[in-house]
Amino acid sequence: MLNDVNRKLHEELGIPAGYGTGGMPPYYDVAADLVDIGPNAVGRMQRLRSDAAARWQQMVEAAESDSIRLLIVSGFRDFEYQASLIRRKLEAGHEIDDILKVNAAPGFSQHHTGCAVDIATPGSRPLTEEFEKSEAFDWLGRRTAEFGFSMTYPKENAYGFIYEPWHWALNDVI
Repeated sequence: MLNDVNRKLHEELGIPAGYGTGGMPPYYDVAADLVDIGPNAVGRMQRLRSDAAARWQQMVEAAESDSIRLLIVSGFRDFEYQASLIRRKLEAGHEIDDILKVNAAPGFSQHHTGCAVDIATPGSRPLTEEFEKSEAFDWLGRRTAEFGFSMTYPKENAYGFIYEPWHWALNDVI
């Protein structure tokens, strides 16, 4: 399951040895067939697997036709980028067990697949539960199945992650 790179990252970050055993959360390989889909709000180019990119674009266009604006916060992340998110939180004094409720360890993030998106909308702070009160969230709840996406981390999800109303992934990944 873990390759040498991930094993070293896990040791460096202090990821518990039993993390991910029993398939919770599952391990994900890094996607290869990635395409640029445009920058996020801070100008960082986002990428998705080509089929996910096509479905994401269709979903964005359908939302726009219903006067809903969907913005991508985060798409594909490689193992090192995932590790950098955890490093920053460790350096800020957060405990690894608390971090792992919010960020999956390298190798265990759905973002590695190139088929997961963190979504925002104007008027709602990104990556907060506040998103669930937006018209965009309501729209996603009604329409994402048409595009093959679903919310992965609902309240009290099996993976043990916090509730993430902004995180959606293709059904064939989850």
